[in-house]
Amino acid sequence: MIKFGTGGWRAIIGEEFTKDNVTLLAQGIALYIRNQIEEEKEKDGKEKAKKEYDELGLIVGYDRRFLSKRAAMWISEVLAANEITVYLIQDIAPTPLIMYTVDDLKLKYGIAVTASHNSYDYNGIKLFAGGGRDASLETTEQIEKIVNALTLKDIKEMEFEEGISLGKIKEIDPFNDYIDNILQDINVSKIKERRLKILLDPMYGVAKTCLQTVLITARCSIDVINDRHDPLFGGRLPSPSAGTLNKLRDMVVDRKYDLGIATDGDADRLGIIDEIGNFIHPNDILVLLYYYLLEYKGIKGGVVRNLATTHLLDRIAIDYGEVCYEVPVGFKHISQGMEEHGAIIGGESSGGLTINGRIRGKDGIYSASLIVELICVTNKRLSELLAEIHNKYGKMYMEERNYTFSQKKKEELYHLLFVEKKLPIYEQPIKKISYEDGMKIYFENDGWIIARFSGTEPVLRIYAEMESGLEVSKITDEMEKFLNLRRKDGSCEEL
Repeated sequence: MIKFGTGGWRAIIGEEFTKDNVTLLAQGIALYIRNQIEEEKEKDGKEKAKKEYDELGLIVGYDRRFLSKRAAMWISEVLAANEITVYLIQDIAPTPLIMYTVDDLKLKYGIAVTASHNSYDYNGIKLFAGGGRDASLETTEQIEKIVNALTLKDIKEMEFEEGISLGKIKEIDPFNDYIDNILQDINVSKIKERRLKILLDPMYGVAKTCLQTVLITARCSIDVINDRHDPLFGGRLPSPSAGTLNKLRDMVVDRKYDLGIATDGDADRLGIIDEIGNFIHPNDILVLLYYYLLEYKGIKGGVVRNLATTHLLDRIAIDYGEVCYEVPVGFKHISQGMEEHGAIIGGESSGGLTINGRIRGKDGIYSASLIVELICVTNKRLSELLAEIHNKYGKMYMEERNYTFSQKKKEELYHLLFVEKKLPIYEQPIKKISYEDGMKIYFENDGWIIARFSGTEPVLRIYAEMESGLEVSKITDEMEKFLNLRRKDGSCEEL
């Protein structure tokens, strides 16, 4: 059974991520698209629908993971055999570049072969809709139904070279368009004045060429680490966090860089090390950029965050007469919320964000470029600007804990949290409880805690935020004890 999570379909290579499943999914996507055309025929007339179908195209791109290029070719062969023109990006591509190309070419769909920040043994497929956004839940649910009703005999395929010769598979190179679009949108002249010294860590992923080109064009001095092709990602998770960026942090401090920038495996998430070696949490990156847009660029508008992201954004929004909108986890909800409310920025505590007017999905390349602009325009170090924000709005401390477990344990936890709806006993008065996405407790003192199952990995996550480090550790310990969990080598066990 193929099941989409919050970040697409992901599976372990050789177990579920196989040629059979990849081509089944591609066939399901092709049938879904054809079904959409049939519906349009009924609504708008056969001639219009036929013209749209004849012109129908779909972007396919891939990252550096094992089997990514081969899987992109398998997908192209199936789509081409189903009379859907494939625009295959001819080299490895960051996910935001793929999303940008869907929007730029005004196509209805796009695909990225990637498992993003998951470990090396995973691969997956992300599906995008028009405008370069993540496909909606309604779309992915319909595709799941189609795919899981198919057999291998239902798959249509043609040889890759035949697809090329027939013009059904077209190789494209949108690199320059994507780079130029970013350069047009940032203050290059201000960045040129500072001549910043920056260290990049693409974490063996796909960000190097794009990000390096943008920053060198803006006259930054750039060095790069961890940029060779390594499907094992150097033996670490390709996700920028305090625990995975030790080398970047040490080199920024030792060699006196102005900034360290890291991106995850497919470059849609961002990690930052400041000039004194501090890891800037993704929550703080969002806070910095929202404050910068309001205070220094004079742009008005609200902010969208998911329910596991800092409430400090709420305080900033209120101070400027704006609104912070909370949505479930999954970037499709961020994008939708920004469109509904006209928000100027949206993001999540895992490192993904987007700015109004850009693609409607996460873009670690553009976000990194905007952080560089922020430093140059404000003429302040990141540590100084964060201190300015904390002096105005206070400081919040977040803790995140992850647990893997057996299916039996998952069922027990689910029943306790979402059927019996039992809660730990906390000293802090509770304002409200939400079950919109997981179980979230909102305290009267502006703190909160949430327990939810991941939509991309077999993991239970507990997030909490309070005004002191001791408080946040205490309420998280109490939740952990209540759920009868303990951490041991990243797994959860019964006490």
